[in-house]
Amino acid sequence: MSADSPKRILLGAFEMMNPNNGMPTWTDPRGRGDDWDDLSYWLGLATMLDAAGFDFLFFADTYGYATLDGRMPDEVAAHGIQFPALDPMLAIPALAHATSQLGFVVTSPTTVEKPYGTARRFATLDRFTAGRIGWNVVTGSSQATTDELFGVTQKLSHDERYDAADEFLDTCLRFWEHSWDEDAEVRDRSRGVYADPSMLHRVEVNGTYQRAQGVFAVPPTPQRTPVLFQAGTSDRGRAYAARNAEAVFIQGQSIPTAAAHVADIRAQAVAQGRRPEDVKVITGMTVTVAATEAEAQALRAEYEAVLGLDDAAVMFAGITGIDLTGIDPDTRVADLHTDLGQTLINRYARTNPDIRVRAVLDQFRTKAIRGFQITGSPEQVADEIIAIVDGSGIDGIMLEPTFGGPASYEAFIELVLPILIERGRAGTPEGATLRERLSGSPRLAPTHRAHRLTATDAATEASVTAPLAAAAT
Repeated sequence: MSADSPKRILLGAFEMMNPNNGMPTWTDPRGRGDDWDDLSYWLGLATMLDAAGFDFLFFADTYGYATLDGRMPDEVAAHGIQFPALDPMLAIPALAHATSQLGFVVTSPTTVEKPYGTARRFATLDRFTAGRIGWNVVTGSSQATTDELFGVTQKLSHDERYDAADEFLDTCLRFWEHSWDEDAEVRDRSRGVYADPSMLHRVEVNGTYQRAQGVFAVPPTPQRTPVLFQAGTSDRGRAYAARNAEAVFIQGQSIPTAAAHVADIRAQAVAQGRRPEDVKVITGMTVTVAATEAEAQALRAEYEAVLGLDDAAVMFAGITGIDLTGIDPDTRVADLHTDLGQTLINRYARTNPDIRVRAVLDQFRTKAIRGFQITGSPEQVADEIIAIVDGSGIDGIMLEPTFGGPASYEAFIELVLPILIERGRAGTPEGATLRERLSGSPRLAPTHRAHRLTATDAATEASVTAPLAAAAT
């Protein structure tokens, strides 16, 4: 696309392999309460998105679930609040086999996993999808719950989790990028040589949080490294994304805040020796569209009526650590005092000293865990999407369905997508791999820090050379 051409908007779909994506909607006939654990449902969704020209299907995931005082609230199980859940990674080969262009992004944490296992799984998926896989790197996964489920006894602070994530990702990058030379896999039947041993390199890591030694068992795959997604919003999280991520997921709710977020991420990326265009920024977006604005507003009202205030309190507690369950909804937020999340409480109180618990939960219920909210006719929705993209500098949108079933995607594909295509803002993805659609190349950009790593980390080199130097003296 030339510099004078309108910017093509990257299109993704945000999903979770549980009865509903966020607030419970599975009981509505338009939800997926009966289908979420049926592989054919996900095959149908993937093939629909593939045929429509979407760039990727994004699976958010967590091992844990919302807890209050260390226990699962009854509402989590009774109402299906992001529970139960299946492992989306195991479905990816089947979804890839049924599609030809659609990319797949899967969430995997750096806390309870090990780098070699993660590197091996994503390399396998990169091979089986022909280079259409991405990794959403997360440093926590409903942290307290996940630690308990996995028997983790060492508790890391917020910043320590990012320190550990740095070592985790660096170890994976060493396996993917530096254990095999480009031509190491020869498959020469005449000589009986599968791989050239002289072109294989042993990875040696001896860090504070990670230990690994050995040759990576998976030959180079179409992308070598999966496309690296990240969604950190804290200062430390944005710094991690600027260093490592190729695509950053934000939940923008206004053009100015999204624009500031985009500018900050790209400025930090440049400070890391990268180019601004090396990092694509993608915002979450919920679209409610119908033939007329009135019909769309009525549909949105139906959707919001499904979302319960009590369920919002449980989800709010699970995400923020602030327990508003059982509190009189008419209580002023400024009068609350909590052991956890006081900063967030103060932020609400400063914005509006008289704001009540009911208003906080109502905002959270309908908007707080979502990105941009757009409701209107097809032309109105297309106009607003383009205004958001052009006004903020973001590169793409990730649609978050309303009722949880395919109907919201179908409406977008039927009513909005043709307008975006006509205006040159959407179209068939170009490139065989997911990374090519984002950056034009199947491999990590030459400015990415992965290329400055070696198979052996500095800590290991120091541990090897220090005794030799001591012996020499």
